[in-house]
Amino acid sequence: MKASTALVILMGLVLLTQSTHAANWPQWRGPHFNGSTEESNLPLQWSKTDNLAWTRDLPGSSAATPIVWNDKVLISTTDDADETLLAMCLDRKTGHTIWSSKVATGLKRDSRSNYASPSPVTNGKQAIFFYGNGEMVVFDMDGNKLWGTNIQKRWGDFCFQWTFSSTPLLYDNTVYLQVLQRDVPVHGKGFSDRPNESYIAAFDPANGDLKWKITRPSKAQAESLESFTTPMPYTHDGRTEILILGGDDITGHEPTTGRELWRWGTWNPSRIGHWRLVPSPVAGDGIALACAPKRDPIYAVKLGGNGTLTDDALAWVSRDDRNLSSDVPTPAFAHGDFFILSDVRGALSRVESKTGKIKWSTELPGRSKYEASPTVADGKVYIMNFAAEVVVLDAETGEIKSNIPMGERGDDMTRSAIAVSHGNLFIRTNSKLYCIGK
Repeated sequence: MKASTALVILMGLVLLTQSTHAANWPQWRGPHFNGSTEESNLPLQWSKTDNLAWTRDLPGSSAATPIVWNDKVLISTTDDADETLLAMCLDRKTGHTIWSSKVATGLKRDSRSNYASPSPVTNGKQAIFFYGNGEMVVFDMDGNKLWGTNIQKRWGDFCFQWTFSSTPLLYDNTVYLQVLQRDVPVHGKGFSDRPNESYIAAFDPANGDLKWKITRPSKAQAESLESFTTPMPYTHDGRTEILILGGDDITGHEPTTGRELWRWGTWNPSRIGHWRLVPSPVAGDGIALACAPKRDPIYAVKLGGNGTLTDDALAWVSRDDRNLSSDVPTPAFAHGDFFILSDVRGALSRVESKTGKIKWSTELPGRSKYEASPTVADGKVYIMNFAAEVVVLDAETGEIKSNIPMGERGDDMTRSAIAVSHGNLFIRTNSKLYCIGK
């Protein structure tokens, strides 16, 4: 075989591998950890009966996002009838069950969420499921259990006012889990004879071996110590770090040891005690966004720093625009810009990454709140509200192209992000999973 022919074949195999990987949705913010994908030719119009590949009834509700790898869809869910937590794997082409495993009994500890809120994650070899009761269970893709551990039994009760929810990160053959919690007991949860430490832990996904565990200190007070965010990786100027947001601070950590590289957090100088954090960090173009809670601003931190950073590290702050805030949804990054969904203002905005300048801002339809994080793909932005109404906007102009009801009577608090994979949309409502597109 000629060298030139071999090179062409090799390049073709590389491109095929890359395109196959890009077609998957391996964790809740997609293949790039930012809510975007290069998928194209995606549906713009559909209904609960038209332009569907299949519909699947689910045994219970969950805010977890469907996870797709090749021909398998991973679902974390409750089973309301049996009051159990399930790890499920469905056939991507038909929606039929490939395997299902009961993980634990008990659904929730409060009325606002349940233990199945964290999304699964996968690398195509291991499927990692984590639940708000502390259960972490890992299967191979055929449903064989590889290992499991209960984080609460291992390191102490989760010290949160509400049900703890944080999706693990699977990156570079490591599972990262953060537990950023109160330092004193709340509602009878937590150590009473010693401080409750916030920590980050890293596991080997193949066997569960603990790679490292570090304490993450914070000067935050009371509920402001609580974080429901997810660790996110980002590489800037050749340095890869794990971004952690919570406890009044955003920090960057060295992936192989957990060592803190930098920290910024001046947004709560008076240490207000009710600033729990929900939106995860999102990074792009050398900028990481930290969304302050309630109706407060968004802070754009320039990456590449070391140690404790001052406000000189800020690229911009959204104090002057009411639409740029996010209490729950995590922003997306695509086409060089951030897409910020304000659940407290009912608006979606496209924002220049370096300057914070708003390119467009669109008021969203309907009376229901939007808390599911936006998904950007094929020049469109897909978002869904509590009533499971899916709104599709033009990513370039912000024009609303579709407004499609997908919920059932009485549906409320639908919060699963829309996954995109293999030319289909995967939309999870309280009781159903829809695979949109032919």
